Amino acid sequence: MAEAALAPTPAAVGRTVLSVKGLQAWYNESHILHGVDLDVREGEVVTLLGRNGAGKTTTLKAIMGIVGKRTGSVTFGGKELIDLSIDRIARLGVAFCPEERAIFASLTVKENLFLPPQIDKSGAMSVERIFSLFPNLSERLASGGGKLSGGEQQMLAIARILRTGSRFLMLDEPTEGLAPVIIQQIGRTVAELKREGFTILLVEQNFRFASTLADRFFVMEDGRIIDAFASSELAGRMDRLHEALGV
Repeated sequence: MAEAALAPTPAAVGRTVLSVKGLQAWYNESHILHGVDLDVREGEVVTLLGRNGAGKTTTLKAIMGIVGKRTGSVTFGGKELIDLSIDRIARLGVAFCPEERAIFASLTVKENLFLPPQIDKSGAMSVERIFSLFPNLSERLASGGGKLSGGEQQMLAIARILRTGSRFLMLDEPTEGLAPVIIQQIGRTVAELKREGFTILLVEQNFRFASTLADRFFVMEDGRIIDAFASSELAGRMDRLHEALGV
């Protein structure tokens, strides 16, 4: 019941900022995505649902350009990304927080936090504001990244993005392997970011967690989108979701 309190206050949803059409992706000779279509509007949380191996993480990586080959169309703010490099996509304001978190073990928390360049200083979250969201980090600034708990590493991975000024976040399994109290803290943070106008594309196996936060859902199976619906339709879709996800 505690997770129900994580639900964000609805924010104004604006124009489409990310549009994915006919997205195909390969790892070497393995064809993973087969014509994915989805969109994300400014100020909303959109969740990708699906069983393991459905193509959810690959979708995020293909948007970011972290796959061997991709075709189709991915536009962000009206700009086509399909032929751009990872660093150019990042400089446009697309931020990807991978499941493995990518914290540098040999660097301190402070060094990890300040490592990525700011792409929009005017929109960058202040360190003071970051510490208000993640007070644990302010107490661990001198600690090595490899000495953090899984929850602290996840906080640092998100905090690092917020300091860059990116307003569009792709979060891949942010609650994976975390204790319930940390999951609740991550949920409160995502809800707060939504209230502040951030736009979030979320991949999450914890359906209960995702259901308290998302405005819309896309369901994936075998590298394709097989269903899409708003949070207001969730109750009426549960039987189908049980079948598709085993939840």
